[in-house]
Parts: sequence; C-alpha cells; structure tokens
Amino acid sequence: MSTSTSALLKSAAELFPGEVVTQAQVRHLDLPAGAGRFALITLDNGLDHTKPTTFGPRSLANIDAAIDQVEKEAADGEIVGVGITGKPFIFAVGADLKGVELLKRHEDALAIGRSGHDVFRRLSGLAVPTFTYYNGAAMGGGVEIGLHCSYRTVSAAVPAFSLPEVFLGLVPGWGGCVLLPNLIGADRAVSVIIENSLSQNRQLKGRQVRELGIADAIFEGADFLERSLSWTASVLTGATTVERAEIDRGDAWDQAVARGRAVADSKVHGAAPAAYRALDIIAAARSGDLGAGFDAEDQALADLIMSGELRSGIYSFNLVQKRAKRPAGAPDKSLARPVTKVGVVGAGLMASQLALLFLRRLEVPVVLTDIDQERVDKGVGYVHAEIEKLLGKGRINQDKANRLKALVTGVLDKAEGFSDADFVIEAVFEEIGVKQQVFAEVEAVVPAHAILATNTSSLSVTEMASKLKHPERVVGFHFFNPVAILPLLEIVRGERTDDAALATAFGVARKLKKTAVLVKDAPAFVVNRVLTRFMGEVQNVIDEGTPVETAERAVEPLGLPMSPLVLLELVGPAIGLHVSETLNRAFPERFTVSENLAAVVKAGKRGFYVHDSGRPELDPEVIALLKQGDVVLTEDQVRERVLDAVAQEIGLMLDEGVVAEAQDVDLCLITGAGWPFHLGGVTPYLDREGVSERVTGKKFLAPGVASVPA
Repeated sequence: MSTSTSALLKSAAELFPGEVVTQAQVRHLDLPAGAGRFALITLDNGLDHTKPTTFGPRSLANIDAAIDQVEKEAADGEIVGVGITGKPFIFAVGADLKGVELLKRHEDALAIGRSGHDVFRRLSGLAVPTFTYYNGAAMGGGVEIGLHCSYRTVSAAVPAFSLPEVFLGLVPGWGGCVLLPNLIGADRAVSVIIENSLSQNRQLKGRQVRELGIADAIFEGADFLERSLSWTASVLTGATTVERAEIDRGDAWDQAVARGRAVADSKVHGAAPAAYRALDIIAAARSGDLGAGFDAEDQALADLIMSGELRSGIYSFNLVQKRAKRPAGAPDKSLARPVTKVGVVGAGLMASQLALLFLRRLEVPVVLTDIDQERVDKGVGYVHAEIEKLLGKGRINQDKANRLKALVTGVLDKAEGFSDADFVIEAVFEEIGVKQQVFAEVEAVVPAHAILATNTSSLSVTEMASKLKHPERVVGFHFFNPVAILPLLEIVRGERTDDAALATAFGVARKLKKTAVLVKDAPAFVVNRVLTRFMGEVQNVIDEGTPVETAERAVEPLGLPMSPLVLLELVGPAIGLHVSETLNRAFPERFTVSENLAAVVKAGKRGFYVHDSGRPELDPEVIALLKQGDVVLTEDQVRERVLDAVAQEIGLMLDEGVVAEAQDVDLCLITGAGWPFHLGGVTPYLDREGVSERVTGKKFLAPGVASVPA
C-alpha cells in the first residue's frame, strides 16, 4: 500500500464510522494439471446474501493489504496467478452509498475516487496474470475491480450484473468508463453504462455478460469456482488461448458516443449531468490513456458526489430499498389474516391483470366474476394466455403452468365464487354508485373475516363502504397500470377501516412484491392528485393561449419519463377528465375541468398526438378542436407555474396528513409514476430550485436529507 493511498483511506474511514467492512481473505491452492500454486482472494463481509458485499474505505484498505501480500508472493515467484471471487450468491455490489452521502467536501469526494483507482489498478500491475470469478451479483465497483484483471469468468446463475452509477447520478468512477469500452468496444459499453442504467437500472444476466465479451468464459453455478479454476489452469499452461474481438477505434467509437447522447437526451433531456459526464470520459477513452481516463473519472465522481442530483439519487435509492420495506403507519403484521382464496369482481383488462398477479404471487385459487359469461370467459382466457407466454419463455415449467391455470376460474354467481374467499377486490367502472352496489352484493355472500378491497383511483373509500354492515373491513388497494411493471400500491385507510383489514392488505402487498404506501382517504390519494395538478396546470396554460409545443417543452428539463400529453394518452383522456372532475368537486379553487380536454374526449380522440410517422405528431383534428385565449407564456414561465402548483399541492397534502411525510410522496411518484431518481421523486428538486420556500415558506426536507450535509 502506498503512503498516499493509506492516508486517503484512513481519512475516509474517519468520515464513515458505520461502514460494514468487507474482508479480503487470501488462501492458496494448487491448480489442476500441475499449473502451479495460486492465490485466491475472497471478498466477504461476514453476512449472508441478504447483506451484499460493499466497498467502503476500510474494505478498500483490506483489499489493498491482500494485494500487498500477493504482490510480494508474485514478485518472489511463489504463485503463478491471483484470483478474486465473492461469498455465496454475491460477488460485490460496489461502493457503500451510506458513506458517500456523509461526504461534505469536494476534496473528500475526490479522495474516494482516487483511493478506489489506486487499489484496483494494482491488480493490472502484478507480475502474474489476474483473474476475476463473478460468482454472483456484481454491480458498480464490484464489476470494475474485475475489469482491472487480466481475465474474467462469470456464473450462468448470476442474476444481476450492472454499472448502475448513471441511474443514481454518478459515473462508473473506478475504471468502468475507461476500461469497459477498451474491452468490449464503445457501443457495447454505452449500452451497459448509459442505456441500461437509464432504463430503470436494467440488469444483465450471466449469459449476457459473456455474450458482451465482459467475461472470457461462462460456467454453470453448481461447480462454478471449480470449473473456473480448471479453466484458469488451462490459460496459464497455454492449453487455452483467450481471443477477444479487435476494438474499432474509428467512426464506430464516435457513433457509439453519439448514440449514447441521443439515449440520454431521450431519457433525461439534459436535466441530469451524470450520463453526459460518463459519455465525455468514454469519448476520451479511445486513446487508451488509462491514467488520464482515471483522472477524469476521479474529477467527475467528485463533482457529482457534491451535486444535488446525486444526493437526490441516493435519497431515491434509500426510499425504494429501505423505506419501501418498512411502510410508515402500517399496523403490526401479526394482525394480518391468512389469504387462501381471492375473488376479483370484474373481468376486464385491469381485473384480469390483477387476477394474474394474485395467481402468480400467492398461488391460491382466484375467481373472477362479471355481468355475463362472455366477459368472464374472456378474463379467464387472458390469464391462461399470459401463463402460456410465461411457459413459452421458459419462465415456468409445464407442471406449474397446469397448476396455475387450474387455480383460476370464472363464475357469474358471486355467492358460488366468493363464499369461501378471504380477500375480494373490485375493479369495475369508476362510479361510486356502481361500486357501492358491488360491495353490497359481495358483503352478502363472503365470510365474516373476508377483506373487501377497491382498486379505485380517486373515489372515497369511506363513502364506498358507508352503506355496508361492516365498513371496517373495506380498504383501498390502488394499483398502477401496467400492473406487472409499476411497483406502487397505494393502500387507503377509510374512516372506519380497522387494523386487521389494513394489516392483511399490507401482508398481501408484500406477497405481491409491491411497494405499499399507506395513504389517507383523500380525493385521488397521492399520485393521481399530484399528476392531475401537474397536468392540469399544463392544460390551463394551453387553454389560456400558450402553444401546445411550448407547454410540452417547458417541462422537459425535469427529465420525466414522458411529456404530460403523452402521459394523458397513456392514461386515456376520458380517465384524465374523470379524475380532474373528481378533484374539481373536492378542490374547485385549484383543480379545473378543461373544456378543451372535454372536447377531445367527446370527439373520441385517444390523445393529442398521432403516431403515423413512427413518432408523436400533434393531431391536426385535435388542434382544430382547441379553443385558446391570447395569453402566451414562455417555457420558463410555464415551468415556474407548473412547479409552483405541484409544490402547493404537496404542501397541502402534507398539511392534510394524506401521507406521513414528504418521503412518502416521493416514494409514490418514483414507484407509481416512474419519476426519475435524480429528482428524488420531486420534493428534493423543489427544495433545490427554491420552489418549496417560494410557495410554502419552507423546504419539504431537512438539511442533509437529499442534499449535502451542512
């Protein structure tokens, strides 16, 4: 260990006293075929696979010390090679973010990058070949330590392999931006570093790692390390020659970087700097000057660690990974009742999606009902068809497919279907009278312990239950479309919902693998209320006279997953109009009902755009319907108005106790509406831009929460 690296790591360790320390244990073995004595370093934090191995300053110091040992052994001719692997199921998942969020100074952030480089790059300078054996999940720095080695193998069982830094607001800063394009080519590196990260942190499987050329060989998980060591022996004896494709450093490199910028523009619209900093480093990495590349990674890492976007990204990560697992306000889980049969009222698309989800996750009987046999048959048929798709993709085997299909049935008679159901959810037309009637019919036939859930998106759960004999067992269970993809589940407590019903709802949500957030029975709950205010203000400025294109462009700097009017098309103008009418009745002073939107719905239009050319273009027939005033705002003025409206609404929701804290609003927007990590949902962004204080007189979050500590 060099003196400077030692000092950096010691200083960093003092800033991070709570680090879960990873050991780097060196053991020696004799390779097969007489290949020689070999040193194997195992990265292990001493905890099981539910606590992945990470790299904080003490962990890096331990790796550095292990390299000290094997470096001397290599120089003395005592070993023929060095390998690195991880504990069962986990290789390593990179830098410990808990330490990163504690950093207050740019120089401390710079030290983090430099110390990682100083340790990892020593692997490429040893007197013997080095090998990485990716035996389990590998992310970030866990991937990068392997890139510094001479050779890599990967287990076919690896479930998750990625460089997720750009997703969080960083760059791969311990060699990833420089080494990966020089290993597999710029285009493939852009896919891993930029495209996958900005596609909700898409993970690679073991076979994809091999196909991309990141790993030189792949072996099955059962005997992965044994096979890897045999392969290592064959490489060292010359029996196996590793061949890698020649890297195109001409126009293909420039085209790859340009493609990366197009991907970043389409995802974040220039609103978050991480992707662009990573692309700058990739562009410069063509020269192969590793020293200059690593210096550039250090600077980018330090700058981004001190940025609001990164702090928001870590905040978002903590919400999704930690707060989501301990929902604020959820009753004691011991109060939850067992659910051994589920009823679904309705057999349309939403109801059928729900039936499929309950079936796959709970693996209990699921019964659909509807008003006629044709609809029931169509709903059951949808579920069967989706199961067949899973079978065709190899996601389930034939026995499981047969079992699942046998568990789903459809009947017209609710008494026949629901008499022994423990949990019944309705997904019928969004009209209070219809839902009250459905619940009255269900209550008459279900057991006394059964929970009655509604998938309403905006109606009052309390009012829905008001005419029942037992309103205490009614709970809101609001999913987001598409059900299989969006994690959020808003669990709504009516005025008379009891703890047992609520605890059961949270228990079911856990089994469904959904992110459950407890919300008060308030109009449109959380996501739809925020989005309706957001989209309503965009619609208002259009109605007043601002061109549609200007209004849409105004919010592009937020880097949202789609523009307001594209979102409206996805939701459906009729549903958007219905929710705005619901909120207008509740809060007429803030929520308007657009006559232009009503005209679009009346004309039967699916949205403001047509897609005949393969990309969205304004529908001239819709533009002809619009009646606009003469108040034309600039993009900056539109954005200010929209953000002010959102901040005001969130402030009022918190005052009303719709959720426990601002963190729950952000968790809902991230998991239910796909709002970006770099915004932190939205409240960190509103705080950072000064909108919160301008509108509400205070910030939503305390200093150091989603921001650099004071």
